[in-house]
Amino acid sequence: MTLLDIEELTVRVPGAARPLLAAVSLTVAPGEVVALVGESGSGKSTTAKAALGLLPAGSEASGSVRFDGTDVLALTGESLRAHRAGSVAMVHQDPRAALNPVRRVGDFLTERGASRSEAAELLASVGLTEPARRLRQRPHELSGGMLQRVVIAGALAARPRLLLADEATSALDVTTQADILDLLRALRDEHGLGLLLITHDLHLAAAYCDRVYVMYAGHVVEARTADALFETPAHPYTRGLLSCSPALGATTGPPRPIPGRPPSLADAFDGCPFVDRCGEAEPACGSWRPVPAPVPGGGTAACLKEKAHQS
Repeated sequence: MTLLDIEELTVRVPGAARPLLAAVSLTVAPGEVVALVGESGSGKSTTAKAALGLLPAGSEASGSVRFDGTDVLALTGESLRAHRAGSVAMVHQDPRAALNPVRRVGDFLTERGASRSEAAELLASVGLTEPARRLRQRPHELSGGMLQRVVIAGALAARPRLLLADEATSALDVTTQADILDLLRALRDEHGLGLLLITHDLHLAAAYCDRVYVMYAGHVVEARTADALFETPAHPYTRGLLSCSPALGATTGPPRPIPGRPPSLADAFDGCPFVDRCGEAEPACGSWRPVPAPVPGGGTAACLKEKAHQS
């Protein structure tokens, strides 16, 4: 059973030389933790927001976004509002941006449909002590980690079936980050939620998630189980991300950054978008349109070399 099913989603925005998203496909099942990984501008947040029917103003979309069989892109009016209010919830990177600084925490939760007693129960469920007192506090009285728990409680108030976490822990210290990730996993187990985690940290994704989608310039360049992707990365971009990420106990020398810069929406290309930064590129890569190809151990990679291996 699939909870979220995005298939061949292409999104174009006015004035851009290339699509914001190019034939993106991914799935999330109930109780599954799936990661979207990539550099800034790769299309991670846009892909996640498509589950809410939130695409850039003036954009044109093709392909499909289905939530439990319902075509999200076809929803309008009250049907779309009901979907956003109940089926899917999003937790953003900065909890202070989601909270009104002059309103109390309890107001934030009751505005999302929770009763006063339910609000206290929600705060307790996300690990906040003295929940009744927290309801009377304002955001400036709580730490960053506590505020992130409040925002997660607000997301759970509508009892969603899919939770989107957009860099929800990157602004926190590592200890608090681990606590929040453990909390999200516990909530997944308790409520059977599907969880889509957006992160820059490939090591975190490999350690925490069931499956990982790696995005570059609006394309999904690799889709694997977390174990397979970390142990035998198939796409040169994935290997580049791993090689430039510091890790405890590493014996392979200092991090090696990927040369060049990611393409902007003003950059058009005929072939693989990674070709100018890839140390393994061949002349044919400049004209070969990325197509996901099966890789050993399961999953896919959109690389000409992997395509050649299957021929």
